[in-house]
Amino acid sequence: MFYLLILVAAASRFLPHPPNVACVGALGLFAGCYLSGRKAYLVPLGVMLLSDLVGEFAGFSGIGFYNPLTMAFVYGGLLMTIPVGRWMRSSQTKLRIPAGSLAASSVFFLVSNFGVWLGGWYSLTAAGLVACYANAIPFFGYTIAGDLAFSVILFGAYEFACKPARTPALAPCKA
Repeated sequence: MFYLLILVAAASRFLPHPPNVACVGALGLFAGCYLSGRKAYLVPLGVMLLSDLVGEFAGFSGIGFYNPLTMAFVYGGLLMTIPVGRWMRSSQTKLRIPAGSLAASSVFFLVSNFGVWLGGWYSLTAAGLVACYANAIPFFGYTIAGDLAFSVILFGAYEFACKPARTPALAPCKA
């Protein structure tokens, strides 16, 4: 069940969606919460890399390769959601999914847009950095909405599937 959810999340990158409404931030939280060690980092990294490869060679708009420095910061921003997922695992608050989702969106926004600025999309000045972040604000709203929606779906589906079931085939999950 766990890996099926990961595959569905990865496939969702190829569905039509508004900009930055994607599953990858939620997938980082999910992996950080439920996977241990390196696997937590390798799963979202592998999903991004594989979907970028497919997107590049299949010609999907918005999925594929671009400025390597910017891509490194986008991937880094994604990987920084893993520790947030670890925090979610240990948190006892009922707001752990919305709080974790907002934290992951914020970290990704800060890191990835810094990479956009360093990648030369804006002048490498303080004014260019401010312009980069200011122009990214509308996309930040989409990121928040996407991360929250996909987090609720991923965590909810997994928890629902892992509840003790009447049918042995649907019994507790293992990651």
